[in-house]
Amino acid sequence: MIPPHAHLPINLLTASFNNTAATYKFYWFLSILEEVENGQHYIPKQKLFTGMVAASWYTINYFHVSFGKQDQLHEKVKEIAVVESISIDEDRNTIKKKLNNSSRLITQKLLWHFDKQVPHRFLSPWFPSIAENKSEVHKASGQFENNCLYALDQTHLTINPVWTDYLSKNAGILKSFCYWKLSLYLQKHNPNVPDIPNKLIKPARRNSLTKQRKVWDTVIEELGGVDCIYTNTRLYKNAFAIEHFIPYAFVSHDLLWNLIPANSSFNSSKSDKLPRMEIYFDTFYSLQKSAIEIIKYKLPREKLLEDYLSIFPDLENISELTEENKLKFKSTITPLITIAENNGFEYML
Repeated sequence: MIPPHAHLPINLLTASFNNTAATYKFYWFLSILEEVENGQHYIPKQKLFTGMVAASWYTINYFHVSFGKQDQLHEKVKEIAVVESISIDEDRNTIKKKLNNSSRLITQKLLWHFDKQVPHRFLSPWFPSIAENKSEVHKASGQFENNCLYALDQTHLTINPVWTDYLSKNAGILKSFCYWKLSLYLQKHNPNVPDIPNKLIKPARRNSLTKQRKVWDTVIEELGGVDCIYTNTRLYKNAFAIEHFIPYAFVSHDLLWNLIPANSSFNSSKSDKLPRMEIYFDTFYSLQKSAIEIIKYKLPREKLLEDYLSIFPDLENISELTEENKLKFKSTITPLITIAENNGFEYML
């Protein structure tokens, strides 16, 4: 699973992620690895705590992935977002800088909450008989007993020198292992949420929607314009925004069946809000119905037509979208809206 070593207890490091009841172990280890990669071996705990918050920020605040009801990291990150007024999609390094420089006592309290359990409990496989006793683990780790990963004191963590080379050389593999374990954990707690692995790290950039826009240009040109389903304003070729009906932050894809043209200013204000099905689905479906029929006629070889196959597997043989197909479309979208709501996405006002 992770690279072996002739003289290190790799099995104990692996065991740190067994029977995980919260996410803190994953983010704690990822934060340690990031510091080791930067050449740090005597590391302030607060720096690691801010690393945990920053690493989990996008998953919690942007994608609204649930960490489980008992998870304290999820709760504290949400509180810090409010206290520090940091945007939901802020850059990781900016978050770390803001938190490390924050003078707010409540922020410090929220960060140091993790010191109650996280640092010493991670070492449980090395010290199973005293794992619950923070002071005893501090004492034992200070002597690097059992070749433990690090030593603890009140304010800092010191990487065991015998582990330094292993962590540095294998940091990439170890992070991948950690993210894999984390994705399995989060998928278990979010069984109906799509694409969990791609919601663990903020992407460097969103995919371009140029191809989807060209398709909608063809549809709009054929119809002589369409009405925005939200504002009723008339939209014309090259004068609209591409809008995700179900927020991208939930579905994490750009499939054409979830994309429609919309008023540009409204699209910006809608952000990651959910549309109310009872208000908007009929007009959404009508627009999609027209799109499918026009694309099949005007652009029969358009590969984006395949985006609809998850809803209409026999799309090639559909001559027109009937009421039955409308119900099929609705039965695909409605559960996604409900799950997104349950995960904390809000409805449009």
